[in-house]
Amino acid sequence: MITANQATATVIGGGQSGLSAAYHLQRRGIDHVVFDAERGPGGAWQHRWESLRMATVNGIFDLPGFPKPPIDPAEPSRTAVPEYFAGFERATGLSIRRPVRVTAVRRAGREFLVETSAGRWTVQAVINATGTWTNPVRPHYPGQETFAGLQPHTHDYVSAEQFAGMRVAVVGGGISAIQQLEEISRVATTFWYTRREPVFRDGAFEPEITGREVIAKVTADVEEGRPTGSVVSYTGLLWTPYALAAKKRGALERRPMFTAIKPFGVREEDGSFTSVNAILWATGFKAALSHLDPLGLRNDRGGIRLIGTQVAGEPRVHLIGFGPSQSTIGANRAGREAAGAIARLLKDTGAVFAEPGGRSTARPPASG
Repeated sequence: MITANQATATVIGGGQSGLSAAYHLQRRGIDHVVFDAERGPGGAWQHRWESLRMATVNGIFDLPGFPKPPIDPAEPSRTAVPEYFAGFERATGLSIRRPVRVTAVRRAGREFLVETSAGRWTVQAVINATGTWTNPVRPHYPGQETFAGLQPHTHDYVSAEQFAGMRVAVVGGGISAIQQLEEISRVATTFWYTRREPVFRDGAFEPEITGREVIAKVTADVEEGRPTGSVVSYTGLLWTPYALAAKKRGALERRPMFTAIKPFGVREEDGSFTSVNAILWATGFKAALSHLDPLGLRNDRGGIRLIGTQVAGEPRVHLIGFGPSQSTIGANRAGREAAGAIARLLKDTGAVFAEPGGRSTARPPASG
């Protein structure tokens, strides 16, 4: 017999989408438990590199019912955003268990068994909001294990000073790659490598217009069950101040990907050799969903088909901070949508609602 705590629903992840979902579950009176692997509020923002300032990020959308206070554009995002999230948690009284890591979610009859670093829970619905930060993409190239220099990922990046005076290969064609390339090129000799020719688009990022276009494209992919691409694959690159600064400094001279890695450098596509002391893998992240693997949600293409936020064929599981809601633009909307869908499901099925103390009461389907 499985001994476990009980809740009606769980939210896995305490970033923006997870907080939004918890807020809307709370408003609907649905008993739930929130698990967050971080030690404090802020999600992945508390791990951003030191020089990433609020003026540089594309924008943080307000959490529900809690407008952002005035924020200094020069303040590091790694402190400004967590402080804002912490204020939201205090104002709403959300109860978040942290640091608690969810290791697996399994079916247990008509319920789910949620295995965590702090015990097991049974729930009737799952809202997953684990984001991507804990699942960095690290490509492999021949000879990589022989390299004698540094090989950090964006996940590990602290500041350009760790590369001062070096020869650095920066790999990646996304927003973070351009930001870090620009910074490092101030203190080091850089070489920029991408798999494809980068595409820069003219004009500023307009969240209400550009954001809607991107969401529509990503939504089309997840509704077809296709694995989603990187953010830049949908948006293109913008001529931001840091991109223009990198171009002026000559750092945006893109090279095709190298073919192999040697102990003291890389083998170029044309067969020549370039010596480097470090390789920065600014190669992005993928959704951190391994704890859901026991549920068998992926199709043969490796994608997960969604209908809104709901996993197709499994109305009790919702993915937010995933696909079209991966950016802050869609995070709040996704949290509200997932909570609303779960409320309707519980109403229609006459589900069992967990009560404080671990007791349960059956509620018949509501009429009307």
